[in-house]
Amino acid sequence: MYPRANVLGIVTRNKEILVEEKIGKHSKGIGSYFRPIGGTIELGEHSRETLVREFYEELGFEIAIKSYVKCLENIFKVDENIGHEITQIYLVEFTDPSLYEIICFNVTEGKEITCAKWIPITDFEQGKRILYPDGLTDLLKDIT
Repeated sequence: MYPRANVLGIVTRNKEILVEEKIGKHSKGIGSYFRPIGGTIELGEHSRETLVREFYEELGFEIAIKSYVKCLENIFKVDENIGHEITQIYLVEFTDPSLYEIICFNVTEGKEITCAKWIPITDFEQGKRILYPDGLTDLLKDIT
């Protein structure tokens, strides 16, 4: 398996971050974990284009990219399988300000529907919840 290039968008609101909740096996165990909205960069597609496309496909809303933040490289293991992600991180904002009032966003990925919600950043800093990719919690301290 080869490294996967992907992109994530950081949307914040009053010291909270919009993240999708997932449940299952992950590198720290089994259970609930969180990840910002984004996805895999397709061949020939710039990471900015991917991010705009992924937000629209998964949430149905448009975003504006505010700034590039950083690239995080994450090598991890789930069971005996090694994963390797190279993730571009951007700060983004909704083009429609009323979207910041929504409590739970339906996230559609193929046939799977999950929920993205606003979680206090301190929950991740204090270890109350798990945020992926590794390194993102520390990065949030510098950008929020």
